[in-house]
Amino acid sequence: MTSPPGARPAPPQPYRWTLSRARDGRRPDRLGALTDGAEPPRLWFLPELTDCAGKVLARSGGADLCFVGRSLDSMYDLLSGAFEGSSWDGRLLRLPLSLSSARWGTAHTRRLREHLAAAGLAPYDLARRTRPVALVDVVHEGTTYDVLHGALAAWAAESREPWPVIRRKLRFVGVTIRERTSPKTWRWQQHSEGGWARALPAGHAASVSLDGWVWAYLGNDQDKLQPCFPPRRWFDEWAAEPWHRPGLPAALAESLALVEAGRGRAVREGLIRVIGAEPGFADRDVRALVAPLRRQPRARSSMTGRSRSSRP
Repeated sequence: MTSPPGARPAPPQPYRWTLSRARDGRRPDRLGALTDGAEPPRLWFLPELTDCAGKVLARSGGADLCFVGRSLDSMYDLLSGAFEGSSWDGRLLRLPLSLSSARWGTAHTRRLREHLAAAGLAPYDLARRTRPVALVDVVHEGTTYDVLHGALAAWAAESREPWPVIRRKLRFVGVTIRERTSPKTWRWQQHSEGGWARALPAGHAASVSLDGWVWAYLGNDQDKLQPCFPPRRWFDEWAAEPWHRPGLPAALAESLALVEAGRGRAVREGLIRVIGAEPGFADRDVRALVAPLRRQPRARSSMTGRSRSSRP
């Protein structure tokens, strides 16, 4: 994707191992003995995660997906396996930032823009996208999306990029805790700061509910492959180094198991069933999700066994 003139190099971001093979033949990282000692992962949440992932795909309108933070890394891993080697190569993106507060100075604003540009979310790039991109994250009150929307709108105005065009390219999908539906149900879109979510084109701010136990596990309790990355750490020199700690073997084993589950027919067929049951399936871009999920995964050689190095 074309970058704005004078774009700066991508800033350091938390290191995360590559676990799936790309369409162009790039292989997963060699993990050496990093999973030694880990118990076989028990993917008790896999059915709920598969259902949620299918709804995210459908309710994003077939847009590219950009996972914000690290709460939904398991969905990223599952879909990386499901779409591995398909036409969806390159359409699963990550913005590994924590954005719990908008109170920061000029240097933090500049660094946030560098991270957005690295994910292809600079206003210059968004205005010239051929496909929309959907930001995906767990949502409690929607603060992260308030910050991101405000930052993008301000940057677009400052750089004189066409905001009416950009807002049509942006979608926001919030994964919320499942509750009983009623007229009094709290919805993050209706309480966005300044009402920006209600002002988006229809369907560009969507919710997908998830079982509360699974939501809490993914958002609060699950071991991750990289540390939380709030604004106070955006300038830390260690950001790009692997995060070695006692919980890493189990976290890597679980992530690898999710990628492998995504490669399997059961998960891919489950995703297809969920997508097909969504009202958005009438949209051509949503229907186009089915073909890459139905393909026969290519044969692959194992790249996760022992090697001399634990880092490529």
